[in-house]
Amino acid sequence: MNVEKHSEFRIAGKKAGKKAKNGSGKKPEKMSRKDYEEELEKLQVELCHLQDWVRETGARIIIAFEGRDTAGKGGLIRRLTERVSPRTFRIVALSAPTERERTKLFLQRYIGHFPAAGEVVIFDRSWYNRAGVERVMGYASEKEVENFLANVSGFEQWLVDQGIILIKFWLEVGKDEQERRFKARIEDPLRQWKLSPMDVKSFSRWYDYSRARDAMFKATSHKAAPWHVLRSDDKKRARLNGIRHLLNLIPYERVKKPKVHLPKRSNKDSYDDKLEVSKVKLVPEHF
Repeated sequence: MNVEKHSEFRIAGKKAGKKAKNGSGKKPEKMSRKDYEEELEKLQVELCHLQDWVRETGARIIIAFEGRDTAGKGGLIRRLTERVSPRTFRIVALSAPTERERTKLFLQRYIGHFPAAGEVVIFDRSWYNRAGVERVMGYASEKEVENFLANVSGFEQWLVDQGIILIKFWLEVGKDEQERRFKARIEDPLRQWKLSPMDVKSFSRWYDYSRARDAMFKATSHKAAPWHVLRSDDKKRARLNGIRHLLNLIPYERVKKPKVHLPKRSNKDSYDDKLEVSKVKLVPEHF
C-alpha cells in the first residue's frame, strides 16, 4: 500500500481559531458563513482521504452519536457524509422496534448493521437508547437498564479486540438553547417533521435526562471506547470541532493514487444520437 503518514490534523482557520479560543468565558463571536464553509471544505477533503484509507485497508469503523433531542446530531452527520460515498459511510437511524424485534436480544438489532471490511457505520442514536430515552420514558425497567450498563463495556471491549474502531460522541446542548431549537421547530414548517410527540413529552424531563447521562458516562466510558463530549450550542463550531476530532481519533494514512487521465472517446459505431423528444416526456423548465 502506497501511503503518506498521517499526523494530527490541524486546520483551525485564522479567524475561526481566534474566536473559538476564548478564555474569558464570554460567548465567542458568531462564525461567518464564509469562514465556516472554508473550514468545512478542508475537513471534508480530509474525510475523503479517510475514505480512501478505509477502502484500501479494509478498516471497520463504528461511530455512535448520542445526545438530547435538538443537540445537532443530524446536522453533524449530514456534514460528515455529504462528500463521501454512501457505500462506504453508512448511516443507521433505527425506528422504534417492532413486536418481533422486542423479543430479540437487545443488541441483536444493532449488530446486524455493523460494518464489514472497508465500511464506516454511523449510528444516529445507538444501543445507548437503553441508557437514555428508554430509561427516562419508562420503556425499559431499571433492572434492564442496570444489566445493560453493567455489560455493555465488555461487549464494546470485545468489538475493539476484534479490530473494530469504535468512537462514541455525546453532543451536549444547553437548556436554553434546546428550548430555542424546540420553539423553532414548532414555528418552521421545514422543521416540524423533526418534532415528534415523544420529543414534546421528553422536553419536560431535562433533569431526568441529565441523571441518565451522568450514570451512562460513569458506567460506560472506558479505555477501549471513552465518551467524547462535544458542546453543540454553536452548530457551526460543533460540526467543525466534531469532524476534526473524529479525524484525529483515527490513525488513517493518505493513500497515494495514480493520476487519472480520460481516454479518447471511440467513434466506432457512431450515429446521430440526438434525443427524440417525441418518444419521451420532457420535464418543464420553469427555472
